[in-house]
Amino acid sequence: MKLTRPEEECGIFGIYNHPEAANLTYLGLYALQHRGQESCGIVSSDGSSLHYHKNMGLVADVFGNQDIFKQLPGKNAIGHVRYSTTGSSIMKNVQPIMVDYSRGSIAVAHNGNIVNAQLIKDELEAWGSIFQTTMDTEILVHLLAMSKESSLVDRLTEALNRVEGAYCLLLLTETRMVAVRDPNGFRPLCLGKLGDSYVVASESCALDLIEAKLVREIEPGEIVVIDKDGVTSYFPFKKVQPTPCVFEFVYFARPDSYIFGKNVYTVRKELGRQLARENKLDADIVVPVPDSGVPAALGYAQESGLEFEFGLMRNHYVGRTFIEPQQSIRHFGVKIKLNPVRDILKGKRVVVIDDSIVRGTTSRKIIKMLRSAGAKEVHALISSPPTSFPCYYGIDTPTRKELISSSHSIDEIRRYITADSLAYLSEEGLMNAVGAAKQTYCRACFSGGYPVKFPILGNEPQLGLFGTE
Repeated sequence: MKLTRPEEECGIFGIYNHPEAANLTYLGLYALQHRGQESCGIVSSDGSSLHYHKNMGLVADVFGNQDIFKQLPGKNAIGHVRYSTTGSSIMKNVQPIMVDYSRGSIAVAHNGNIVNAQLIKDELEAWGSIFQTTMDTEILVHLLAMSKESSLVDRLTEALNRVEGAYCLLLLTETRMVAVRDPNGFRPLCLGKLGDSYVVASESCALDLIEAKLVREIEPGEIVVIDKDGVTSYFPFKKVQPTPCVFEFVYFARPDSYIFGKNVYTVRKELGRQLARENKLDADIVVPVPDSGVPAALGYAQESGLEFEFGLMRNHYVGRTFIEPQQSIRHFGVKIKLNPVRDILKGKRVVVIDDSIVRGTTSRKIIKMLRSAGAKEVHALISSPPTSFPCYYGIDTPTRKELISSSHSIDEIRRYITADSLAYLSEEGLMNAVGAAKQTYCRACFSGGYPVKFPILGNEPQLGLFGTE
């Protein structure tokens, strides 16, 4: 399947010391479903052994039977929702990974992408290691098992010093839960509290659902151990300049989440305001591409003085797969998700705002849909700079040759998507909106400046076990 939008790899959630650990982990994963829709799983601990349930599908489908939670006893649990960036979308790659080794049992849930995974895998296989999945996450399990260090933190530190790239990790043993964020802090990870229980989640929206209090973000390069003695923090890695992913603000994170110290909704509205300052258009109404374009469109409308309208309605009950009719319906894939409101659009000069353009195919269909509904003019504005480079840190983007802005000018893209005008937010405007200097965020998808280098074999980056998908 060709991607028309970038996809996030996964979300992770864990809770320690709660009598309904598995049930609350289910709810946490439900709140993080936007970060991955291919598969999900939960591993629980009853203090002496680990128990798991995982499968392909959405959280509500995989855990729809209440009897499943009887198989997940204990006060500690971690969970994972996945969209594959490394490794195929198949049952054996569903996380968390759970293994038994000489020091007991351990489960691992991972968000991110290890860029030197193939080189380490080749080395481990040369020493006799056998891999059961095609995920980079399994490399960490092998490195942990091989370590001769006495404590889990030291074993984990030794293993992670071998890998490069992006990782937020949750590990569960019989008696402990451990959270880790890579030194660059590419992906968000936060710590919360619910009574006497501790919670870790990819985004704060998962804490809100279970009424847990956000304590703080887990810092880049931090290992947090949660056990019967409470929370212990370690910073064992070489300190580097953190480079959190700015695209989390643009698209991936839920608007009600707080990540990297900021509310996502507030930042997205400011993206729209910046877009209005850079692009003043003579138009009648501002229309968002729902849902991710809504906050930016609101910001644009407020700053420009134009009227905000929901000229496109989204069907929120569309699954990931559907049967296309044999009789051809133009733009069927887009039309089943979005439908124009003709009375709003007819005869109007429309500013349509979206968060990004990947291949341009969806934008083209949306603009033609707006015209067919009677829009007099359609001006496309994008609340981020052109996405010209693939991401290697946990986002599934197409190859560079498939990213339309890597090989076409803005005017060529405008003609392809059939817009009367097209403009992107500048990198300077983006950085102003997030309120930080350029070097503090990873923006490699816009600039090509990758904070963590990766091995090059031939003419292509060597990433993951079988490359990004």
